Amino acid sequence: MQTSAALNRIQPSATLAMTSRVLELKRAGVDVIGLGAGEPDFDTPDFVKDAAIEAIRKGATKYTNVDGTAELKAAIVGKFARENGLTYAENQISVNSGGKHTLFNAFCATIDAGDEVVIPAPYWVSYPDVVQFAGGKPVFVAAGADQNYKITPEQLDAAITAKTKWVVLNSPSNPTGAAYSAAELKALGAVLERHPHVLIFADDMYEHILYDGFEFATIAQVCPTLIDRTLTANGVSKAYAMTGWRIGYAGGPQWLIKAMGKLQSQSTSNPCSVSQAASVAALTGDQSFLKDRAAAFQKRRDLVVDMLNAIDGMNCPRPEGAFYVYPEFSALIGKTTPKGVTIDSDETMVGYLLDDAKVAAVHGAAFGFSPALRISYATSEDVLTEACGRIQEACAALR
Repeated sequence: MQTSAALNRIQPSATLAMTSRVLELKRAGVDVIGLGAGEPDFDTPDFVKDAAIEAIRKGATKYTNVDGTAELKAAIVGKFARENGLTYAENQISVNSGGKHTLFNAFCATIDAGDEVVIPAPYWVSYPDVVQFAGGKPVFVAAGADQNYKITPEQLDAAITAKTKWVVLNSPSNPTGAAYSAAELKALGAVLERHPHVLIFADDMYEHILYDGFEFATIAQVCPTLIDRTLTANGVSKAYAMTGWRIGYAGGPQWLIKAMGKLQSQSTSNPCSVSQAASVAALTGDQSFLKDRAAAFQKRRDLVVDMLNAIDGMNCPRPEGAFYVYPEFSALIGKTTPKGVTIDSDETMVGYLLDDAKVAAVHGAAFGFSPALRISYATSEDVLTEACGRIQEACAALR
C-alpha cells in the first residue's frame, strides 16, 4: 500500500513536531523548556469566551454558509475598512479553519503543475509544502540578518518569471519577526505592478503584535492598484490568543474567493459555528487589551535579544513584531560540545540544546535559512530568563 505522490511531496510540520517532542519529555518528567510553540501564552479574552457560550446556548451549533456566516463576514469587512483602509464586499471575504487553511485553499485552487511561487526565506514552514502539494515549485529568495531578513525590490524582480503565479509577503514574519514598513512595501509593490500575471499572498497574521511604535501596513493598502490580485490573509489566532478556535480569514478578488469556497465545500465545509460567533466578538469588541499584550511581548523580546546577543558567536536581530527571534550562529559552526559532538548544522545545535541544556527551539533549516534557530518568546519573563541562561551556558561550553 502506498500514499499519494502529492502527499509524498510534503513533510510534517517541524514546529508541531518539536512541540510534540517537548510534551513527551515533560510527560516523562524531564525539566525541559519549550521555546518552539507559535502561540501566545495569554488566554482568550473573557468577552470572546462569553460570546461563544452565548452562541451555544442560542443553538448556533448547526451548519453555516461554507465560507463563513454573514455576521462574521460583515465584521471582517468592517475590520479591513477600519484598520487597513481596504474596501471589500462580503462576497470578497473567505472564512476558513485557520490561517493555514486559507493558504491551502488559495494555493490548491490556483496552482497548476509547474507554476512558481516566490517565497522570501526565512519562511513559515507551510508555504513551500502547500505549494509542492498543489504541484507548484517554490522559488526562494534569501534575506539574511544583514538585511534584517527582508528582501529587496531587486531580489524580488530577479525571482519573478513568466511562470510565477504567486508572491508571498509575510509581515511581521514567522519565523523572524521582521516587518516591512509602508515605504518598503511600496517599493516591492512597484515591482509587482510591472508583472500583472502575479498574485500576491499577504500574510498579516501578526498585524497587532508590533513594537517601538512601528506602524503596520499591508501591500494592497499602500499599492491600491494591486488589490484586484492580492489575497489579504489574517485571523484571530495570534492577536486574540485563539489558536485552538481555528478561524482564519481573507479578503480578495471575487473570482478567487469563489474558487476557495468551491474547494472548501468539498473539504471541511464551514468553519466551526461557535468559533465564528466568538470571532465576531473578537473583531467588533474592545480592542484596548491588544496594546497591553504587545507591550508585554516587547519586554520579553528585549530580554531575549539582549541575552542571546551576549553570546559570543550569536547574532540576533531585534524584530519589529510577532513573538519570535531568529538568531544566526555561523560563527559557532565547527565548534565541539563537551561530549565531543561537532556543531555542523542547526539541527545539531538544536539537538545539543535539547539534550544538554533542556531547551527546545526549532532549527533554521525548517524555515529555509541556516545556520539559525527560531525561538518563541511567548512565555513568561522568568521562563525566558532561565532558558536564555541555559543557552548561554551551553554555548560557552563549546570549544
